[in-house]
Amino acid sequence: SYVTQIGTGNYNEKTAALYTDFSLLTADRTIAADGVAFFQNMLIGDLRGSYGKLLVAPVSLKQTLLRLIDGEIARGDRGRIILKTNAVTERELIDKLAEASQAGVRVDLIVRGICCLVPGVPGKTDHITVTSIVGEFLEHSRIYAFCNADGPQIGEGPASGPEVYIGSADLMHRNLDRRVEALVRVTAPEQIDELIKYVDLQM
Repeated sequence: SYVTQIGTGNYNEKTAALYTDFSLLTADRTIAADGVAFFQNMLIGDLRGSYGKLLVAPVSLKQTLLRLIDGEIARGDRGRIILKTNAVTERELIDKLAEASQAGVRVDLIVRGICCLVPGVPGKTDHITVTSIVGEFLEHSRIYAFCNADGPQIGEGPASGPEVYIGSADLMHRNLDRRVEALVRVTAPEQIDELIKYVDLQM
């Protein structure tokens, strides 16, 4: 049997003293098989391996995020997206988030560093907010939440509806197209609820 750990940061002893991260420990067999395949693929330099549950860059991570944004676009003003990351510079995702805003989707970005998406532009990014938290409360976790209208909205009780991912990738070209990164979906309702309340508190 395997226990697989997927975190939102690295194992650097210096930066670990400066900010916090989230970490998922799981005995899920498919995720374990993905983890084994992931490292085997790295050993042979195969960046195009296939995975059952992990979203891995450059294979499926960006494509899945774009698909999830499209899902919220289909819900129009009932859609909701929350992305907590260290940077937003990837042009295709920026354009897709702007498209979501134009469809009426509420998009909240929590971005520690550089953000190339300008919020509040009339007719373009009206429904997008960007929050940056630095200084004493700076931390490092990446959380991607797609709070579809079929589930409770922020602050409305147990959040079993949102599709939530954590992992190592920022929304940058280098992370999504040129590096090996991974995201995992959080599926336990109490963990989803905790993460949603966490980003709600930050906003």
